[in-house]
Amino acid sequence: MDTTCTHCHTPDPTGSTLCVHCTTRLTGQLQQLPRMYEALAGHLSPGSGSGQGRSSKGGPAPLPLRVDVLDLRGEFEAVSGWLSAVHDARHLRAPRLAGDALTRLHTAVTGLLAHMPWIVIWPYAHDLATEIGDLHRSAATIVDPDPRPRGRRIGHCQSIDTSGTICGAVLRLAPGETVVRCDWCSMAWPPATWVQLRAWQAENASAA
Repeated sequence: MDTTCTHCHTPDPTGSTLCVHCTTRLTGQLQQLPRMYEALAGHLSPGSGSGQGRSSKGGPAPLPLRVDVLDLRGEFEAVSGWLSAVHDARHLRAPRLAGDALTRLHTAVTGLLAHMPWIVIWPYAHDLATEIGDLHRSAATIVDPDPRPRGRRIGHCQSIDTSGTICGAVLRLAPGETVVRCDWCSMAWPPATWVQLRAWQAENASAA
């Protein structure tokens, strides 16, 4: 029986909570997190060309660490939390998350990937995909600021949330893709909807 993906809201013939596309993306993001965590370590110290430090007229000493990067690395602990949540939901013994932060991250990622066939039907799969996606995106802005071409701009997302607010995020058709997906609200816009999408964009632009 067809269902609707709880993450991108497109029809899914598998009957799962996450569609194949969202599952593939979540799997890829999880696999990249350990590399990103390690790469972030190289961004902890302020760059020599950042303009920070003591000037010839005196001023603040260089910061020992970039607090934003330090805080971001701390957010990777959420991956372990999700593995614990999966074990709890499946009535399994709590996962053994020992060692340093990177080791725990590797363990958590491996565990979540092993449970993926069950996660795709879990009611909280959307929340997991959203949090991992946000973490991956935040890390990518630092370690992979522009990993691939941005694609063709398709205007602004016209999806409406439960409060009646239009998303408004910039939509881009990624290279090689045929469906436009909003990076902010995860709404999918297949080619059959583009005429209506443009009509809504024009209507809202004229009303602004």
